[in-house]
Amino acid sequence: PKAQYASYWHGLRTSKTTIHNDGVSALNDDLKQNMNSFFNPSRPSPRPWPNRKKQTNKSAICICSVSLLAVLFVFVFFITYSEIPKSLFSISAFSGSVQFPQCRSEILSRTLLGQRFLWYAPHSGFSNQLSEFKNAVLMAGILNRTLIVPPVLDHHAVALGSCPKFRVLSPSEIRVSVWNHSIELLRSGRYVSIADIVDISSLVSSSAVRVIDLRFFASLLCGVDLETLCSGELAEQSQAYESLKQCGYLLSGVRGNVDKCLYAVEEDCRTTVWTYRNGDSDGRLDFFQPDEKLKKKKKKMSYVRRRRDVFKTLGHGTEAESVAILAFGSLFTAPYKGSELYIDIHKSSEMKSLIEKVDFLPFVREIMSAGKKYVSETIKAPFLCAQLRLLDGQFKNHRESTFMGLNQKLESLSVKNPGPVHVFVMTDLPESNWTGTYLGDLSKNSTNFKLHFLREQDEVVVRTQQGLASASHGQKFGSIPMSMDNIKKMQKHCSPRKVSNVQLYIEEAVCSCASLGFVGTAGSTIADSVEMMRKSNACSSSS
Repeated sequence: PKAQYASYWHGLRTSKTTIHNDGVSALNDDLKQNMNSFFNPSRPSPRPWPNRKKQTNKSAICICSVSLLAVLFVFVFFITYSEIPKSLFSISAFSGSVQFPQCRSEILSRTLLGQRFLWYAPHSGFSNQLSEFKNAVLMAGILNRTLIVPPVLDHHAVALGSCPKFRVLSPSEIRVSVWNHSIELLRSGRYVSIADIVDISSLVSSSAVRVIDLRFFASLLCGVDLETLCSGELAEQSQAYESLKQCGYLLSGVRGNVDKCLYAVEEDCRTTVWTYRNGDSDGRLDFFQPDEKLKKKKKKMSYVRRRRDVFKTLGHGTEAESVAILAFGSLFTAPYKGSELYIDIHKSSEMKSLIEKVDFLPFVREIMSAGKKYVSETIKAPFLCAQLRLLDGQFKNHRESTFMGLNQKLESLSVKNPGPVHVFVMTDLPESNWTGTYLGDLSKNSTNFKLHFLREQDEVVVRTQQGLASASHGQKFGSIPMSMDNIKKMQKHCSPRKVSNVQLYIEEAVCSCASLGFVGTAGSTIADSVEMMRKSNACSSSS
C-alpha cells in the first residue's frame, strides 16, 4: 500500500493544531445581536438609524427620502419578524415589575417537595452534551441538589462560542436558547431525554445523585398538564403557552435572581474556573488569561479568570444555598494551555467515588446490542474503526493530516494481516463526496481493503430508533414520585415520535468493538468518547 499511495501522500505535511472541541465553534455575531434584542429587556434596543447631522435647510426631497426609508424599514422588520420560529419566546414582551407565580411558597414547598434543583444549558453536538451532563452530575453531587435531566439537543442547535477567544454567549442567553429549543422539541415530537440514550441507572440506584426529567419538572413548576406539554398542540396565546413562556423567562435569569426561587449563575469561562477543595486559595488567578495579542485585538476586553471553589461560592452558608433552583449556563470544559476552560474538579479526592461513576456512562442496551449485532452479522471479521471528522469547524482544515494517520495505521495492518483489511468508517463526509479523497481510493481497492459504514436508512438503525422510542428509559427516573395518572400521560404522550442521532450512537458502539484498533480525529470529542468506551471494555461488558 505504501508504494501504491506514494503519489497521493507526496508533499503532505502535518500541521500543529491547537486544541479545539466538537462544541466550541465561532460565535455567530448576528445571532448574538438578535438574542440581545429579544431576550434582554434591560438593554435599550439599538437605534435603527445613525444620528444625522443637523441641517439648516430641510428640503422636501430629504423628507420624502426619510419617509421612504422608514416604510422600507417597517417592511423589512415585518418580513424578518414573520420568519422568527414560533417556539422563540420574546422575553422583551415582559416589562416593568414581573411577578412569578411559579415561585409561590406552596409550589416550591409542596409541589416540588422543598427540594433544591440544579439546571444547566447544554449545547453543541451529542458528545459535548454528554460531557456537560457528567459535569452537571458532579456539580449536583457537590451542592446536594436534584439534577434536572435535559433533552438531547439537535446538533449545534445551540452554540456556545469560543472560550479560548473569550467570545461566548452569556449564561442567560444560552439558557434562553436551550429552553426555547427544548419546547420546540416537545412541540415537534422529537424530545429525547439524554437518559433515554445513556444508562444512568447506576447513578440513581446508588443514590449518587437525585434526578428529575425536565418534562415532569416543567409540568410541576409551570403548572402545565403533561398531556398538553407533550401533545405538540401548544396553541400560541393559550394559558399553557403563556405559562411556559413565563417559566422560560424565570429560568433564563435575564431579570436576575428571584428571592428563594432562582439563583442565576452568571460566571462563565471568561471569568471563572470552578474548583472543589483542591488546595487552591479561593479567588486566585488562573494560569490561562487573555494574552496581549487578544487584548490588543479587542481593546474593550477586561476579563480576568479566577479559580473559585464552587462549594464556597454556591454551597453551604451562601446566598445560593437556600434558593430552590440554581441555574448554570454552559458546563462544558476541556484542558487548555495548562489549565481547564471552566471546571477543574475531576481530580478532587473528596469526589473520587462520584467521579469514577460518571467517568464512563454506557449507552443503553438497545444501542450496544445494535452495535454488537452489526459487528457479528455484517462485518463478521476482525476490523479497524476509523472516525474521520472532515467537514465541521477547524477539522475541515486538517483533512490531509487526518487521512495520513489512517494511512499509517493501514500500512502497519497490511503487513501483519494477509488478505483484505476490514475497516469500519464513521465520518461526516457523505459517500457521494468520497471521489478524489483517500476514502475514495480505499473504497476502490477491494483487493486490500473492505470498507463498512452505516446509513441512516439501514434496518439496524431504524429498528434501534423504534426500540429507543418504545423503551423511553428517561421516564423511569425521578426523585419526585409520579402519580399513576402522570405515569400514564408520560408513557402515552411524551414518548418521542422520532429519535435522532441513532446512527452516531450505533457507530460509537461498533467502534468500541473494533479488535484491530481505533483511529480517531485529533481534538474530536467523539473520538474521546470512543476511546473511553474502549478503555472501559464497553463491548464485552454490555449485555
